[in-house]
Amino acid sequence: MNFVAMDFETANHEKHSAVSVAIAVVRDSQVVDKFYSLIKPETYFSSRNVAINGIHEQDVANAPKFPEVWDKISPLFTEDKLIVAHNATFDNSVLKGTLAYYGIEEPHYMLLDTVRSSRRLFPNFENHKLNTVTSNLGIVLAHHHNALDDAVAAANILIYEAHHFGEDQLKTFVKKK
Repeated sequence: MNFVAMDFETANHEKHSAVSVAIAVVRDSQVVDKFYSLIKPETYFSSRNVAINGIHEQDVANAPKFPEVWDKISPLFTEDKLIVAHNATFDNSVLKGTLAYYGIEEPHYMLLDTVRSSRRLFPNFENHKLNTVTSNLGIVLAHHHNALDDAVAAANILIYEAHHFGEDQLKTFVKKK
């Protein structure tokens, strides 16, 4: 199984307020590469988001703006590439909102949401939050709401699901973007 898992953290509710992004590259069902970057957004920081992800305005004062980060990760977002996220609706909306904010053309790729797959494959879990799913599956999630830890956890959830249910079953959860 080959795919890329992504995760964003944001400064506030605005879709272009990414303050960090992480990528976990999976080849042959193994995480083989990781990327993490802080991002300096062109917006304000809400105390709610800071409380969730721990990223303050001063933490990103010298960080690159999104276009610089996108230059590094955009080659991973192609029509034949599967992109995975836990709560992909959120992460994909941050990506799309940030691309739109900077006038960058939106890429086309395949998207799979591990919240959605987990709801279907593990209906008896109390809920399907990232920390709940990882705990139930015995997957390590060191720091929830750290983009890199969250991306790796999402990758490991999909690897677990593929191993236990088969890749063909997971294809039903893929959407083209």
